[in-house]
Amino acid sequence: MQIGFIGLGHMGGPMAINLVKAGHNVKVFDLSAAAIASVVAAGGQAAVSAQNAVQGAEVVISMLPASQHVESLYLGREGQIGLLASMTKGTLVIDSSTIAAATSQKVAQAAQAAGIDFIDAPVSGGVGGAVAGTLTFMVGASATQLERARPVLEKMGANIFHAGDIGAGQTAKICNNMLLGILMIGTSEAMALGVANGLDPKVLAEIMRRSSGGNWALEKYNPYPGVHEAAPASKGYAGGFGTDLMLKDLGLAQENATAVKASTPLGGLARSLYAAHSLGGHGAEDFSSVIKMLQKQG
Repeated sequence: MQIGFIGLGHMGGPMAINLVKAGHNVKVFDLSAAAIASVVAAGGQAAVSAQNAVQGAEVVISMLPASQHVESLYLGREGQIGLLASMTKGTLVIDSSTIAAATSQKVAQAAQAAGIDFIDAPVSGGVGGAVAGTLTFMVGASATQLERARPVLEKMGANIFHAGDIGAGQTAKICNNMLLGILMIGTSEAMALGVANGLDPKVLAEIMRRSSGGNWALEKYNPYPGVHEAAPASKGYAGGFGTDLMLKDLGLAQENATAVKASTPLGGLARSLYAAHSLGGHGAEDFSSVIKMLQKQG
């Protein structure tokens, strides 16, 4: 199958490589030449532009930072033609970016008018899941669209959930990431408190992991350096899921909560804390670096 893949960041790059390994012809584009080169080294094909990446593609996949990037890519802006105008009728577009549900619905409506299937399929599972091909996909699509996308999604993920119609995948994702942000702050507080009292961080983490406070951060993504060798915390908080990306997702959650009049006080507090952390110069670090705000100094 000919696949066009746009957006080769920490998540998109490994996802594209897994499609190459599965035997698909994958033509990729990113603003980073190094990102393109990493996929080409694995057997992918380099595109000179996003438009070039989608030419002749049966499936197009995008993994971009925010709503405005997805909207401008597909619909165009400031006189530039969007990708929908460059695609053949019948093309399936899978957008795995985490964006506002309203943006997914807007692009999907334009795609439908052009005879193109557009679905939202944001992911969870982190960089490790992207590399291992064990991501969780939260899909907003019709049942027919999902079944068409499933053979491709299965090469990148182990869990595929049909959240509902277009936009539902995005809603599920912001709920998940709001909870993740809250859990990471709570885990960081508990780790910092224990270490401040002289506890060994590995021992404390294992106690809590096997007790009622157990959660995903304690299982796989501990914010304290040295507890999990593969976690960003043990690599200077490099890579992983950036603080600014978490801040963006928490902002989406709060915007949505306001729109539907839902009460999310902890989500709002988490957003404020990550905003302060970002302003402190940690926006590019993994979001688990929020523990720095909570650790005993000196």
